[in-house]
Amino acid sequence: MSDKAIIVEGSGPFCVTVREGASQTRHEVSVANAGGRDPALLVRAAFAFLLDREPKEAILARFDVSVIARYFPDFERELPNYLETAR
Repeated sequence: MSDKAIIVEGSGPFCVTVREGASQTRHEVSVANAGGRDPALLVRAAFAFLLDREPKEAILARFDVSVIARYFPDFERELPNYLETAR
């Protein structure tokens, strides 16, 4: 994920801005079920996961965190590692 900045704002749905150099993308992200986790932390961790796998421009503009596992079956397994580093 190198030099990308993930900015999470709001309390749900969250407005997420991903900055990389002079470019940025914006995303609206909801969390239907945080599973007892801090929703903002979950969103930050989810973006770190996504950015390790695809460019920011490939991330959907609007989605719920629950859809990530449809595209990336390893999401739930890898999420705890990303939650640790997102703190």
